[in-house]
Amino acid sequence: MSERVSAAVLVPVFRDARGDLRVVLVVRAAGGAHGGQIGLPGGKREPGDPSLLETALREAEEEIGLVRSRVEVLAELPELDSRAIGFRVQPYLARVTPPERWRLAGAEITELLAPAVESLADPAARRDELLHEPGWPEPRSFPGVRLGERYFLWGLTLRVLEPLVPRLLAGEWAL
Repeated sequence: MSERVSAAVLVPVFRDARGDLRVVLVVRAAGGAHGGQIGLPGGKREPGDPSLLETALREAEEEIGLVRSRVEVLAELPELDSRAIGFRVQPYLARVTPPERWRLAGAEITELLAPAVESLADPAARRDELLHEPGWPEPRSFPGVRLGERYFLWGLTLRVLEPLVPRLLAGEWAL
């Protein structure tokens, strides 16, 4: 494979009014890259981005209206290579103060989800599901986490969150 494209994502977490730890996920718009899939705010590094952290912060602001003053970066997480599209993705864990109203980039993001981190660790939500993405000749089975009736978390986003969720629940960071 040719050289991988640099990209970055933010893993925004916050405590809700009840004290539950939540992670911010996005639903990507149909027709775009990763259309209809669950992801994290982020994208590819642009020439004007001085660092991958700046890429993640810029993309989070563009995609969901999360301004930098509401973001405290806690950790640079292990870099991952996407298996399908040639990206090398740098995730950053961040404690965020949610805005009163999220501002979604409608052309890219159709919905924002904020599942409880505890629910991502629930073994009852884990399963393999048959997925059929555009360009695939036939459906393929993937492991993932069911988020309600409508959404299935899988792929790179799952690979970012899977090792992180137990660490969050163990209190590795003050949240």
